[in-house]
Amino acid sequence: MTSTTSGALTVGFDLDMTLIDSRPGIHACYVALAERTGTFIDADLAITRLGPPLADELVHWFPADRIAAMSDLYRAMYPAIAITATPAMTGAREAIAAVRESGGRAIVVTAKYEPNAKLHLAHLGIEPDAVIGNLWAEQKAVALREHGASVYVGDHVGDVRGARTAGALSVAVPTGPCDATELRTAGADVVLDDLTHFPAWLASYRGVAARA
Repeated sequence: MTSTTSGALTVGFDLDMTLIDSRPGIHACYVALAERTGTFIDADLAITRLGPPLADELVHWFPADRIAAMSDLYRAMYPAIAITATPAMTGAREAIAAVRESGGRAIVVTAKYEPNAKLHLAHLGIEPDAVIGNLWAEQKAVALREHGASVYVGDHVGDVRGARTAGALSVAVPTGPCDATELRTAGADVVLDDLTHFPAWLASYRGVAARA
């Protein structure tokens, strides 16, 4: 990764439940992992708490000494099971396009395993300027700072914490496990109903910034 030194606006986006509806693919992958290992996994429950790293979910179903191996197995199974089953969130493509059309850069910063994150975006034809994976909550600030992101868009309170740690404006959408009240309480600066409202918000934000 290289630092951004230009004055262009850089907007970061989370991936799961922000740009993609990862529930169908992740559900199918957990079902397959349960069948493969003979271990009970409540996939319906697991997809209600997406956002944190994979290991945070696996600890509910496997002993600590198997988490690393199960993480590797899940990630190896994931491309064949989850990629084609996962649609884009409504407004995702338009949100990325709005940043580009404004002359800015759009990056994706996610807790998801980076190679699988890139597969999702390629499959859906979404082309950000950079994809940085394996970062959760406050850790996301590392990539946001390195790329000079002044806005970060996400669906989870962990995304809000990442934005605030980076000194970026936190724009939140309650399209994942956290509702609007939780996101505001966590410190989100802006809460939009979903990404369909993002292009208009961005135009307004840039207009205000230009007059400042």
